[in-house]
Amino acid sequence: MTDLDLARAWLVDPASGREGPGDIVVRDGIIEAVTWLEGIDAEGIDAAGVVVAPGFIDLHAHLREPGNEDAETIASGLAAAAHGGFTTVCAMPNTSPAIDEPGVVAGIRAAAIVSGSPLELLVHGAVTVGREGGTLAPLGELADAGVAGFSDDGAPIRSGSILRNALAYAGALGLPVIDHAEDPDLTDGAEANDGLVATVLGLRGWPVAAEEAAVGRDLAILADVVRDVPSARLHLTHVSTGASLDLIRRAKSAGLPVTCDVTPHHLALTDDWIAGSRRWAWEASVDPWDVAAREAAPYASSLRVNPPLRCPEDALACLAAVADGTANAIATDHAPHTEVDKAVEFGLAANGISGIETALGVVLAAVDAGHLTLLRAIEALTSGPAAVLADRSRRARSVGLLEGSPADLVVVDRADSWTVTRERLASKGKNSPLIGMSMPGRVLLTMAGGRIAYEAPSD
Repeated sequence: MTDLDLARAWLVDPASGREGPGDIVVRDGIIEAVTWLEGIDAEGIDAAGVVVAPGFIDLHAHLREPGNEDAETIASGLAAAAHGGFTTVCAMPNTSPAIDEPGVVAGIRAAAIVSGSPLELLVHGAVTVGREGGTLAPLGELADAGVAGFSDDGAPIRSGSILRNALAYAGALGLPVIDHAEDPDLTDGAEANDGLVATVLGLRGWPVAAEEAAVGRDLAILADVVRDVPSARLHLTHVSTGASLDLIRRAKSAGLPVTCDVTPHHLALTDDWIAGSRRWAWEASVDPWDVAAREAAPYASSLRVNPPLRCPEDALACLAAVADGTANAIATDHAPHTEVDKAVEFGLAANGISGIETALGVVLAAVDAGHLTLLRAIEALTSGPAAVLADRSRRARSVGLLEGSPADLVVVDRADSWTVTRERLASKGKNSPLIGMSMPGRVLLTMAGGRIAYEAPSD
C-alpha cells in the first residue's frame, strides 16, 4: 500500500460534481484527506496543471486471453490500461473459447491474479453459446460466476427472439445485455463508412442504416420486454452515428432503461483518415480531398474498425451525445491485433484499434477544443460507466475522491504531452493510427485499490 501527498493540484470529483484546486493525502493506500482550497490558497492553480481524478472505468476492452495471447494477454492488457489511467476494465467475451461458461470466467480471473496487477478486471459473458447466435448461453450460471453483463460483441444478436429472451432473463438477474448494433444483411463485405471517401478509394460501403435499423429494433424489443420484466436493461456499445444517438436520446426521454457508450476514435477520427488525413473531426476540412489535409498514405489498416469510422458530422454528434449525457460513457473498445492480422490490404485487415492507452489523450484533445468540459469528460470515464455496472464492481460503488476509501485515482500532467510510439505502448497490440502523434496530457501515476499500478518514468 502506498502513501501519497499531492498539494495544490486540480481535483475532479464526479461523485460530488465538483472540480477545483485542492490537496489530497493517501495513507496506507486509503484516501485520508481531500481538502478543497479557496481564496488566496487557491491562487495560481488551474486545470492546465496537475489534475487528479478517480481511476477510469472501461466498459469494453478486448484482452484476447484465452486463445489469442499473441495479440494480448490479461497481464499486458491490464498494464496498458494502467498506463492509460484505467483502474477497472471489462473484458469482452469474443475469446477462444468464448466466455460462455463459468470455467472460462474462472480462468480469466486466475490469469488476472497471476499478473499481479492491482486493477479490477470484470468479465462480460456471452449471450449465446459460442457467440454463434443460435442458443442462449447459461446466463444464470454465468451470473453466479460474477459476470458484469452479457454480450456477443463482435457479432450482433441477429435473432430478435433471442434478444428478447436474453433481455428478460438478464433483467431478472439484474444484469444488462450489451449489444453491438448492426444489421449484417446491410454490411456483408463492407469495408468502410458508406460515403464519398469509400467511393473514391474503391472500398465497399458500410451504411449508417445498418446501425440505425439495429438500434431501432433493439429499442422496440426492449420496450416490449420491460412491460413484463421492468428490471430489463439494454446497453448499446460503440454507437457511431448521429441517427442512432437520436433514437437513443428519444428512448431515454420516454423512460426506456437504455444506456450507451461511444469510443474515443468515433469521437475524434473520421473516415477521412483512411484517405490520409490526420486532423481531428472538429478540424476536418470542408473538402475531404484538400491536398493540405493529406498527411499520411491512404488505406492504413490500423483504421479498419467495426463500426467503421464515420463522417465528421457523425463524430461531432458522438461528442454532442457525451456532452448532453445521451452517451453515458466513453469506452475504449481496445482491440489489439498482431502484425499478421493488420499488415495486409485494408479490406482484409482485422477490425480494431489498440486504444486503451491513447483514450485519455483523444478525450483531452476534445476538451482542449471546447467540445467537452473536463468534468463531463471525467464523468464519462468514471461515474457514467460505474452506473452501467451497478453493483458488479466493488470500485464502481464508490467512484470519486472519497475520504476513507481505497485510493483509486489517476494523476495527469495537463501541461505535458507524450508522443505515441510502439515502444511506449504497453499493449502487445501496436495497431494504433495515432503512432507518431503527440497526445495532450501525460499520466504520471495510476493507483488502484491503494496500490501503484503505473508510474511514469522519470525521463
